[in-house]
Amino acid sequence: MEALRQDDPRRFGPYTALARFRASASAVHYLARDASETGSDALAVVTAARPGLAAAPAFRRRFLSEARTAERLAGGWVQPPLVPATDDTLWTASAYVPAVTLTEAIGLAGPLPERAVRILGAGLAETLSRVHATGAVLQGLAPGTVLLAQDGPRLTAFGPLGAAASAEVREGGQLSVRLGYLTPEQVEGEEAGPASDLFVLGLLLAYAATGTTPLADGPAEEAAERIAHRPAELDAVPAELRDLVANCLAKDPADRPTAGSVAADLALEGAAALAKGGWLPDPLPAALREQAARAEALEPPADPVREAEGGRSADAGPSDAGPSDAGPSDAVPTDAVPADSVPVGERTPGEGPQTAGESPDDNATTRFLGTGARPPQTDRATQQLSLPREPAGAAPSHAALPPAGARPPVAALPPAAPPNAPAPAPAQPYPYAYPAASAPQSPSAPTSPPRTTPSESSSAQAPGRRAMITAVAAGVAGLVLGGTAVSVLGSDEPASAADDKPTAEPGPKLPGRAPDPRWIHTRPAGSPAPATAGIWRDRLLVLTDTAGATALDLRTGRKTWERADAAGAQTVLAAGDGLCFLASPTEFLWLSPEDGRIEHRVRFVDQFTGVPNMKVAPLTGLSGSVLWFTGSHTVTVKAPKPKKGKKPGKDTQVVKAYLFAYDIVRREELWRTPVPAGRAPGTPAYRLTAVRNADFVVRQSADTLTPDDVRAGKGKAVFRCFDRTTGKQLWSRQFGTVAPGGAAVGDQEGQLYGAVGDDLQAFETGTGRPVWTLDGAESSVYGTPVPAGRLLLTTNRNQEVAAVDRATGKPVWRRSTEVPLGVGTPALTLSGSGKTLYAADASQVTAFRAEDGRRLWKFQDIGVQDPKGATVTAPYRVLPAGKAVVVQRGGVFYSFPAE
Repeated sequence: MEALRQDDPRRFGPYTALARFRASASAVHYLARDASETGSDALAVVTAARPGLAAAPAFRRRFLSEARTAERLAGGWVQPPLVPATDDTLWTASAYVPAVTLTEAIGLAGPLPERAVRILGAGLAETLSRVHATGAVLQGLAPGTVLLAQDGPRLTAFGPLGAAASAEVREGGQLSVRLGYLTPEQVEGEEAGPASDLFVLGLLLAYAATGTTPLADGPAEEAAERIAHRPAELDAVPAELRDLVANCLAKDPADRPTAGSVAADLALEGAAALAKGGWLPDPLPAALREQAARAEALEPPADPVREAEGGRSADAGPSDAGPSDAGPSDAVPTDAVPADSVPVGERTPGEGPQTAGESPDDNATTRFLGTGARPPQTDRATQQLSLPREPAGAAPSHAALPPAGARPPVAALPPAAPPNAPAPAPAQPYPYAYPAASAPQSPSAPTSPPRTTPSESSSAQAPGRRAMITAVAAGVAGLVLGGTAVSVLGSDEPASAADDKPTAEPGPKLPGRAPDPRWIHTRPAGSPAPATAGIWRDRLLVLTDTAGATALDLRTGRKTWERADAAGAQTVLAAGDGLCFLASPTEFLWLSPEDGRIEHRVRFVDQFTGVPNMKVAPLTGLSGSVLWFTGSHTVTVKAPKPKKGKKPGKDTQVVKAYLFAYDIVRREELWRTPVPAGRAPGTPAYRLTAVRNADFVVRQSADTLTPDDVRAGKGKAVFRCFDRTTGKQLWSRQFGTVAPGGAAVGDQEGQLYGAVGDDLQAFETGTGRPVWTLDGAESSVYGTPVPAGRLLLTTNRNQEVAAVDRATGKPVWRRSTEVPLGVGTPALTLSGSGKTLYAADASQVTAFRAEDGRRLWKFQDIGVQDPKGATVTAPYRVLPAGKAVVVQRGGVFYSFPAE
């Protein structure tokens, strides 16, 4: 942390700069405070592009691309941006978190203990897994881009620009970026892929565990040779971590593990859970407290702030210079206000050439002491990227890499396209091609072709071994199905060689791509939203709304029948083998599955005597042919006869509620038992929690609890158990601190699993005694788990899906849906065979193999049913149907094959 320099900007939009926090080759990070009238006065870190570099269009494009990557990864171990970067403001802001870089941590505390290395590696691998799931490569790991905070690691660079060891603008507008680490495939002149991030992760883990970097120390030329051909010396790495690090450092990318498997191997319960209770060795916690105290005490500089007339362009600032470990010093975005203007080309005392990463310390500034060590830099830069300026339409240029003893190898990237320019056509990537950002696909899609695939990439002859290459911008391929664009995301499995060349003809299923839908059904424009959708005997998809009921053939998606007098039905069930059962607020209906003809109709007023004008809540549940539901009615209680000389009292209205058992095959009531009334209009809604041979467990929905129920429960849910044969209530109890609206489910063996704060707990239903606790990350909040054989499948708000042993709570596997945080907890559904687990939320559906958690595919639609239709915001819903699965989003239904 340093004091602001004379030519540093003092304002970034609503933020007032207080001090220099740290710097990189491409940007300066400032500690700032929100000084706007509506601001919270909270501290923020403003990352501002260096003006000398921002003059290059290629830099601006790459800076914005990496800033958008950070926005997409927000959450978890990536700080969400408070202010995103734009073409006019090359700076971003995020909340300040006291932290030190990995380099500073090693300088202060020495090598990290094994547990800390595990948490560090698991957190980074979790983030890499989210990146790789989209088919992208991060290339942002370096000792200076990884921060260690009190609750876990943070990643601050999201591409080669952010992680560069140095950057400079050369004559002709060429931007040269030198990376800190090479990988074997890059040394050989090949393309960086997801496995390249795993190699660098292995280097970082070894550095964190030993304080030195295997293979990469020493002169760049020697390091490149060692990286490509020599085994890593890992004797100093703790034995428990050595094999994992060695696997990450495999020469062949195909031999390296995936990010998801590394995260699970390092911390099966997750980095956040493992870090609970502290994870940093002394003296790092004290250093973070001191840093936070100094940051909070910072005041805006006393020097006057002069508004720049008409603003300031990002490249109109003074020349760059900075400390030896930080890079160039100045950053002046468009709306940043400097204290004093310094003409372009002039340098303040102590400034060096316009190159990042190698200039001397700036002795003219004041440094805040005791805020972080600056140990000697042992990791030499070993790779350089060059972004040349080429005329439009120029062919990619190639040149052989220099021999040993010359400059480090250079890989060329394309210049930035002018604003609104069309993206170049996709081309066959050369080795070490880095794809540029591209514009999103238009949501409008033709409806006539049932399926289109990306056009085949144009071929290009790859250069020889160790050759300079040029990357070509490539658009994100989309899939058009029935007028709805579907984006296809990556899987845990590596793509085969054939996957690199998509063709116009449908080919074999690509790893990570959702299977082609068997059919798509779109509700007519203007039709009512479906009240419910249900599967009948794996043969029909039955949809109901206020206009009637519609049945679709599950094999073809074609309409089988419509029935207007079944309007308003809320539940679709199978009544034996021959009839389709629908429940509405006033009656039960039995329909023929062949033509929708109503075979039987039972009105509540006729069937359930003694309960006139019965109001029925959403059905509780079904087991076999027995349906459970609650109903209520209002009775008038006459006031007692007054005593002589007293006024007569008033009659009162009392709600009486019941829990019913009803056989939908025999069409008769089995029993009813009185239960406490709920909130007005009085019917308590019970949700089925567990079904056993002799009894079943329910919990009342939170929105039907009366104020007295809420007060008596003291924030805890009350569960009730009833005998299946007689309806007698067997017990009523609370389990831990499971809330009325918290997730809970039971199994047939007598255990109940419930969300307790950030954790998931198992209880004995007979005694209420806890059996085991699964620790969760802060604010993780578990969703409803799903028992599956010996496993319990879990989900939480951090977009994690996992499996634990039902008996012990021991983690078995854990995966991420790769969805940005903040969209809620995914809902879990098992396929009919129990082999596939589907996680559905407002963003997508992710399919996992239930046995080991291998991610199979992801599915998203574009959110627009037709070019002129309203945007769909409804969450996805999954309906298992034998060897198929139906995915619903709003009024659109997709049928996929399922295992």
